[in-house]
Amino acid sequence: MRHLVTIIGGGLAGCEAAMMLSRFGINVRLFEMKPKKYSPAHKLATLGELVCSNSLGSTLPNSAPGLLKAEMQDLHSVVLEAGYESMVPAGNALGVDRDRFSKFIQQKVEMNPLVEIRHEECQSLPKDSHVIVATGPLTSDALAGDLTQKIGEDTLYFYDSISPIVSAESIDFSKTFFANRYAEDSEDYLNCPMDQTLYETFVKEIISSEKVPVKSFEALKCFEACLPIEVLAERGMRTLSFGPMKPVGLTNPHDDRPPYAVVQMRRENDPTTLYNLVGFQTRMKWGDQKRIFRMIPGLQNAEFVRFGSMHRNTYIESPKILDAHLTLKNDSKIAFAGQITGVEGYVESAAMGQWAALSMASKILLGQPCPLPPSDSAMGGLIRSITQKPLHGLFSPTNINFGLLPPIISQKKIKKEDRRRQMVERARTSFSAWIAGLDESLRKTFENKTIKRSHVG
Repeated sequence: MRHLVTIIGGGLAGCEAAMMLSRFGINVRLFEMKPKKYSPAHKLATLGELVCSNSLGSTLPNSAPGLLKAEMQDLHSVVLEAGYESMVPAGNALGVDRDRFSKFIQQKVEMNPLVEIRHEECQSLPKDSHVIVATGPLTSDALAGDLTQKIGEDTLYFYDSISPIVSAESIDFSKTFFANRYAEDSEDYLNCPMDQTLYETFVKEIISSEKVPVKSFEALKCFEACLPIEVLAERGMRTLSFGPMKPVGLTNPHDDRPPYAVVQMRRENDPTTLYNLVGFQTRMKWGDQKRIFRMIPGLQNAEFVRFGSMHRNTYIESPKILDAHLTLKNDSKIAFAGQITGVEGYVESAAMGQWAALSMASKILLGQPCPLPPSDSAMGGLIRSITQKPLHGLFSPTNINFGLLPPIISQKKIKKEDRRRQMVERARTSFSAWIAGLDESLRKTFENKTIKRSHVG
């Protein structure tokens, strides 16, 4: 019996999914509108184009990105194979030559006899096959319109509005206090109080900071409630203190004087390993974000696992409409992969392409879903972060970080480096056991490792 899966989008996730499905003998029809039509951000005619940075992130074994790479290599990632074949000196990061990287992926996919590439725009979801939508952050208007008919207008977003996230272990809690101005539960918000002098200096630094330029295709039309903090700061010295930094209803137990302004942080997960800076979406450059936000009391040594951002990004409200296998809850023949699912980053997008394809292959060949990767693995943590309802607030895109994994439980204090090493060791053990426990028809595909494993283990 001939099985067919249609993949829409020839980016990292789409190519990763195509190669994964073909390994199981499944035919793939890959739609990529280039070179007949280009988005405003794309320039190359080839597949797997990197439109922003040329870095695929850290290769350090005890880093979260390094761990995700190791797991992806266990699943024979074509994106990482291309990365190591086209790498350029970039310290502990996997920097690549864009042209060579994209051409390598193009050649791999073109030479695959089970993959048919159709260079045309796919304006609607095909009805004659299983489908993986991997159209990325610049999904065409026509297809976006068809998607809204399928998933609903309220579940498709066109812009990121992201606040920074810091690791809980890097916060100096002695300079903060828990309180919630709107409810009795005082553990909802962690508050960082400022006096007038610090507040005014803080606002001036925000105004004078370097901002990420707005690209021609990113004309942001923000709701008033989602304005970047620098826009609010430029409206007047007191604007932030009457907005996201208002101190009303908050009493600092460490100081008899009422705070002039307060930065509120909200728990991002449970157990709490991450905190989100509430209302601090921004287009400030990362270096300035790190410098300025470390002025906030309690954050002088903050480790930022995600910086704030605002940019064009088509993505879906995955927790509402997708199951853990990245398929629609109301139509198991349609899956999503890559950045449109709500992950941030090249490698994260490619990883979701692998998972969507592996899950679909299991359903097609075995008639049952693939077991989820363990929650303490990088891939398992990332999958759960985009398919489970957020603890607070709205769903927003995320990248891989250790805060997505369960903490190491210990009676004694462990150094950060040792804790992360233990998390990586735990993840590598559980991920290997997960692969070993897959059905033989799936497992045998990953038994012969052929990908160069530079820097990661």
